[in-house]
Amino acid sequence: MNKLLIVIVVLLMTSAGLSGCNTIEGAGRDIQQGGKAVSETAKEVKRDL
Repeated sequence: MNKLLIVIVVLLMTSAGLSGCNTIEGAGRDIQQGGKAVSETAKEVKRDL
């Protein structure tokens, strides 16, 4: 019974860790896209001046 509980806890922690990695990767991509948008806008403003 205790071994089964340990296995279940380890599996839950592993799946939570893996989903966390995907979340952080997605957030990183979103931040990168936001940075590109700001950079492009800055270039347009500079060009218009």
